[in-house]
Amino acid sequence: MRRHLIVGTVTVALTMITLSAFASPLSPLPGPRYALRLFPEISGLPGLPSAPPPAALPTTGFPLGSPKAPKVVSERVAPGIDYFTLTHGTSTDGYTVSVVVRGKDALSETTARAQALAVEESGYSPSIVKFTEPAVADHPAADFWTVRVGAWPLGKMAEAAHVVKQLKKAGITAKVDFGGDDGFQTGGPWTVRVLMIDPRSFRGTFRSSLGAGVAARETVSAMAASADAVAAVNGGFFDIHTRKDFRGDPTGISVVGGDLLSEAVPGRTGLVLAGRRARVTELSSSVVAAAGDGAKLEVGGLNRVARADELVMYTEELGRATPSDRGVEVVLDASGEVLRPRGPGAPVPHGTRVLHGRGTAADWLREHAAAGMTVDVTAKVTDLRTGHVVPLTSETSIIGGGIGLVRDGRTSITAAKDGMANVNMIVRRHPRTLAGVTASGELVVAVVDGRAPDTSVGASFFESAELMRWLGARDAISLDGGGSSTMVVGGKVVNHPSDGAERGVGDALLIVGR
Repeated sequence: MRRHLIVGTVTVALTMITLSAFASPLSPLPGPRYALRLFPEISGLPGLPSAPPPAALPTTGFPLGSPKAPKVVSERVAPGIDYFTLTHGTSTDGYTVSVVVRGKDALSETTARAQALAVEESGYSPSIVKFTEPAVADHPAADFWTVRVGAWPLGKMAEAAHVVKQLKKAGITAKVDFGGDDGFQTGGPWTVRVLMIDPRSFRGTFRSSLGAGVAARETVSAMAASADAVAAVNGGFFDIHTRKDFRGDPTGISVVGGDLLSEAVPGRTGLVLAGRRARVTELSSSVVAAAGDGAKLEVGGLNRVARADELVMYTEELGRATPSDRGVEVVLDASGEVLRPRGPGAPVPHGTRVLHGRGTAADWLREHAAAGMTVDVTAKVTDLRTGHVVPLTSETSIIGGGIGLVRDGRTSITAAKDGMANVNMIVRRHPRTLAGVTASGELVVAVVDGRAPDTSVGASFFESAELMRWLGARDAISLDGGGSSTMVVGGKVVNHPSDGAERGVGDALLIVGR
């Protein structure tokens, strides 16, 4: 049986093999091996428009499913802001059961064979599907195998769930899997919301927001309402693996109103906003504490939990007390004078900053930051594409924690650099929030709903990149997705977040009127 993995507009055959095809546990997999190549340019895509006309999208080459044009409903939200709802395709997939080993269904050949034998011994007929995780700009291709049992139409999910329970009794971990999620060929459906903002007629600004505090999470609609934003989407990924009370911290750079509030992961892609200008680029940041006696120490982090022997800085935007640990803290006023040392676990007073050190960094504070001394803390953000320092003015906002998708009009997915080089993120479909900039400076923002078999199956990284190119983006980034994907227009959530309700997120991209 053949299925196909979708990479942009290229399809690649996959091989499905029943267990009976094996001569022995060590025999090679029968059938051809399908190699996958990612072409830097895929023919048939429209050229980048110099200035898309108001309320108009391309009419050919749609990259999701059938290339015919999707159904489009458009609305002028405000001068220079056009809002589109795209629907396309029909449901063609059903459910299967996928075997899971240590939380993953993409397995090695040896593991897949062993699991398939175990499934057969439990009384079911398994199939092994071999597929290739395609190469991206900074990560090579790799082959994987997955073990599946059965196939059911959409209305029969309960029957698939029953098989999962029976396999569990036999000691086999499995899950119900919707076919549209797996990144193979599908007919959809898709629902996509798109905002196009033309800076030539739009008279507002682009901003980022961290809500009530860096450490906390807040809904996009709340952040949009607080700023009286015309429209908004969720921002980048945030750290769900840290302390519970710090899980709003962005996993990359964050600048709000010219203030660096979360440090960059060097080389990760970000969205730089200044007034009505936007650009996608790779970034690094540097924060240094220089004591009045000439001693210097790197500030390793901003508004997050400190690691061993690390100096971090907390600003009043943290929105909560600093972490209670065995570290040492000093409070600095706006000029850098050390007002007082203190123990950790207290709020950051208004108009101050707090340096927090653990281990050797705590020793440095004791020696070089006593009360009455000065510590000058300087921050710098560098655009790695140009090598230039990014001016941190009151107009500057930066949203990081995302994945590069398009560079100079070509698909260029930086999954490894951005910490997402795995089958789940590269191959499988999820809800996606995407942002890009056209050659003539328009900001394009899109939300692809997903995990909803009847209405929208989501998109892979490759499909996301091709969608943004189809929309005219010369450079594009994937922001946080999944249950975080949210678009707010006119104060209302216009998409359907996959959690069933709006999720609190780390930051947001705001489109604010005058």
